Amino acid sequence: MQSLTDLDHKQLIREAYRIEGITASQCRSIFLDWALSLPVGQDSGAAIEQLLAHYRGEASAHPMTEVLQQGLAEMEQPRRRGGWRARPRD
Repeated sequence: MQSLTDLDHKQLIREAYRIEGITASQCRSIFLDWALSLPVGQDSGAAIEQLLAHYRGEASAHPMTEVLQQGLAEMEQPRRRGGWRARPRD
């Protein structure tokens, strides 16, 4: 288990929770920036779970909590394969 500082080294998620009146759209932008800044090889699902475990209790109605939950749910859903593998064969 990593520390929150390691998971959120730019403090993006922490600061999002501190901004009053932040919108879900702004939270999605912050989440994307956070996700892109994760180190290579970092398990993003585990990182999101840890962040949710920390923030969910104190800020369950915050838009960032919702965005984190959506991010985790998206990771758990199987992805559709694109390209030639997705095309029906005759």
